[in-house]
Amino acid sequence: MSRSSTILLALLLLFTFPLWFGIGMGLIGGAIGIVAGVFGAVFGVIGGIFGAIFHGIFGWGHHDWNFFPHFHGNRFVWFAMIIIVAVLISKKNKKN
Repeated sequence: MSRSSTILLALLLLFTFPLWFGIGMGLIGGAIGIVAGVFGAVFGVIGGIFGAIFHGIFGWGHHDWNFFPHFHGNRFVWFAMIIIVAVLISKKNKKN
């Protein structure tokens, strides 16, 4: 390789280094973004499934179980009371 081609190659690398560095950092940032997006999507799907389950069981956001006037309990309250009664009954049966 001649001296002039070596100098030309060195100048080319010197002047294009910011371009190649920027492209490399952009690709790394894009890869991190894709991984974070997939991670967020997985947790979003899991959260959606649990949200649908808890909405169906507890009815959060819906106050349609108004058995008594001025008592606005929802399914969560009734479900919690059923669990408390079941625990108390099981503890009482274990003592006997």
